[in-house]
Amino acid sequence: MAEQRLIIEMGMGNDLHGQDYTKAAKRAIEDAFRHSSLPIFGAVGLSHDAMRVQVTVGVQEPDAVDLDALAATLPRGRAVVRVVKGGLNVGTDTDDPIVIAQASVEAFLPPQTGWRLKS
Repeated sequence: MAEQRLIIEMGMGNDLHGQDYTKAAKRAIEDAFRHSSLPIFGAVGLSHDAMRVQVTVGVQEPDAVDLDALAATLPRGRAVVRVVKGGLNVGTDTDDPIVIAQASVEAFLPPQTGWRLKS
């Protein structure tokens, strides 16, 4: 049976100086994390290892992103990270454009049956 999506969060990050796409992508992922909490693990006694975390990051230059560095920022679950064309570069008429990344973080679990929330 297919996994069930438990949560999806979005985040935005940037690198104001340096044009570092990996830094902007990390900040976008961290921003998404700051919008979420997963109390279900404690409520039903699940291990975080049961969770697959799928991250999609959009930047203008996907090949400039270090995928391993992004995966290392994910604190729990089994991480799958992909980078696609997206995001935004602002001030492209200057020597130092701002790099903006967008990220979605999705958490998936195997179907859960046979449990109840703890009182």
